Amino acid sequence: MPPSNPALESRADWTGFADRLLAAASRHTSPSHALITLPGAEGGYGRAVDGLEGFARTFLLAGFRLAGERGKGLDHLVERYAAGLAAGTDPANPDRWVRLTEHAQAKVEAASIALILDMTRDWIWDRLDPAVQERIVDYLAPAVGDDTYPRINWVWFRLVVQTFLRSVGGPYSETEMAEDLATHDTFRRADGWLSDGSSRAYDHYTGWALHLYPVLWSRMTGAPGLRPVDRDLLDRFLTDALALTGGDGSPLLQGRSLIYRFAAAAPFWAGILADVPSHAPGRLRHAAGKIVGHFAPHGDILTLGWHGPWPRLAQSYSGPGSPYWASKGLLGVALPEDHPVWAAPAEPLPVETGDVLRAVRAPGWLIAGTRADGIVRVINHGTDHGDEGVPGGDSPLYARIGYSTATAPVLDESGWTDPEDQSVVLVDRAGRHSHRTGMRTLAVRVEGSLGCAGSVTEAHWLEPDPPGRDHGSGRTGKLRPAGRITTFSLVHGPWEVRLVRVAQVSPDAFRLRIGGWPATRGLVSRLTPIIGDGAAGETEHDDASPLGGPVRVPWLEFGVPESWIAVLVELSTDPAETTCRAEIRQGRVRVVWPDAVLTHTSINTDDSF
Repeated sequence: MPPSNPALESRADWTGFADRLLAAASRHTSPSHALITLPGAEGGYGRAVDGLEGFARTFLLAGFRLAGERGKGLDHLVERYAAGLAAGTDPANPDRWVRLTEHAQAKVEAASIALILDMTRDWIWDRLDPAVQERIVDYLAPAVGDDTYPRINWVWFRLVVQTFLRSVGGPYSETEMAEDLATHDTFRRADGWLSDGSSRAYDHYTGWALHLYPVLWSRMTGAPGLRPVDRDLLDRFLTDALALTGGDGSPLLQGRSLIYRFAAAAPFWAGILADVPSHAPGRLRHAAGKIVGHFAPHGDILTLGWHGPWPRLAQSYSGPGSPYWASKGLLGVALPEDHPVWAAPAEPLPVETGDVLRAVRAPGWLIAGTRADGIVRVINHGTDHGDEGVPGGDSPLYARIGYSTATAPVLDESGWTDPEDQSVVLVDRAGRHSHRTGMRTLAVRVEGSLGCAGSVTEAHWLEPDPPGRDHGSGRTGKLRPAGRITTFSLVHGPWEVRLVRVAQVSPDAFRLRIGGWPATRGLVSRLTPIIGDGAAGETEHDDASPLGGPVRVPWLEFGVPESWIAVLVELSTDPAETTCRAEIRQGRVRVVWPDAVLTHTSINTDDSF
C-alpha cells in the first residue's frame, strides 16, 4: 500500500496547494489567455476543446481563490482570466472558444465559466467592458432551447448557465430550468444516493456532481436557497462517503473519470457549505484534506492518470485539461480565513478510529474498512452501469465484485473482454470468460460483525465489437448464454467468504473460475478453497493498473460444480497464512473466521431470475 501522506489541514496548506496548481497551469496559457493547453497528447475532441477545458476548469479554482480572499491580493488572476474571457468569446480572435453549437463538450465547460462569473461577479463580471459582457451572453445563450443535453449530471450544466444568464438580463427558460431540476430529482435512490441517470450508475459523480451542484447553484444570484431535501440527501450520503475514504486518503478506485482524482473531496466541502447537521465541520474538512493530501505530493501538473501519467485510466472524452475538474475538491479555499471551519478541530475518518462495516442499499455495496492497514474495500452486488435483466459487457470500472482504496481493477484489454479479477466466471473451451452485467441483487445487509450481500446473474459470453468510444461502460458485442451464477459474499474484517452456485449451465461451459483481488507490491491477495476442490493459479499483468505493476490476480478453477462451493478471499498487508471453515445447510451458513469469530447467517436460495 502506498505510504500515507499528511492531510491538508490549515487554510495556508489549502491555498498554497491551489496557488501551485494555478501557477503551473499558467505556464501553458496562450498569449491571449483564452486557452490553457496542458502537456500531453491531444484529447479525443481535439486541441480546441483541450484549450477550452484547461481555461474553464482552472477558472473554477481561480474563482474559488478569489471568493475566499474577497478579491484582494489576486489581481493577476483577475487580469489573466478577464483577458481570456474577452479573447475566447471574440469570434475574430484566433484563440476564440469552441461554441456550444459546435461541440457538445463546450456545454460542460460553459457551466464552469458561468458558475465562476457569478461567484466572482464583483471582481470580474462587473468590471468587464459591456461589449465583452454581451459576447459572453451570446456565447452562453445557445444553452436556452437546447434539448440535446443528456439526462444525466449534464442537466446541471444547462441549469447553471441559464441561472447566470437570467441574473445578467440574458435569455433563459423557466420551463427548462424546472425540467432540469425535476430530472435531477429522478436520480434519487436509497440513503441519500443519486444515480447518474436511469441505469445503475453509482460512482464518484454522486458526490462531485449530483450532490455538489445543488449546493453551488443555491448560492448563485437569483437562485432559491438550498432545498431541505437536497441538504438531507447530502447529509445522509456523507455518512457513506466518509466510510469510503481510505486511511491513506485514497478515494475508492471505482467508476469512470478517475483522472479527476481529488474531486472526490468536493462533497465534504459541499456538506460544510450546506451546514449539514450530522457531521462536524472539522471531520468533513479533515476528510477532504486527507484526499487532497493523498495526491498533493505527486506534482503540480495534473496528468491523465492517478498519481502520475497513466492514459489508460482516462475515457475517450478526456484531454490534458480534463483532470482539472479536480478543482472541485479545493472548493474549501472559497471559504474566507474567518470562516469557522478553519478553527474547527480535526476529527478522524471512520477507518482511522476502528474497523468499518456498512451496507449501502442503493449501489448494493458492503463497505469493509480495516484500521490496521487503512484499506477500505467495497463488495459489489448491485452496480454494473447497466439495468437489471439487461445483459451486456462488463465494465471493469463498475461490474467487479470488489473494489478498494488500495487496488485498481485490471484495465488492460483483457479487463474489458474477459473478466477475471474479483469475478466469478464460466469459462468456455476457447478460454472466453463470462460477464455478469444485468445481475439482480439478492441481499445487502449487516448483522453485527458480519456483512452479507448476494446477486444472481444470467451469465453470458461476449464476442466484443471493435473498441469504440469509451465512456466507462462495458463493451458491446454478440452475447451467448453461459449459465446462471448465484454469488453470496459474507464479509468479516479483511476477509470474504464467497459462496457460488451455478445452474442452467451451457454445454459450452468448461470450468468455473473465481478471481481474487488484483494486487500490486506490498499487498497480500489470497484465495483459499473452503468447500470444493479448486486448482490454484495466478495471472500477471504488466501494464494494467494506474498504481503500477506488475498486477497479480490469484484464481481458483473448478469443474462446473453441482452444488455450492466456498472460497476465502483476502486482501491485506499481513503475509501470515489464514484458515477458515464454513458449512452450508438448507440456506444456513456457519463460518469460523481466521480470527476465530463464529458467525451464522441465512442466504436466499430462491435465486430464480
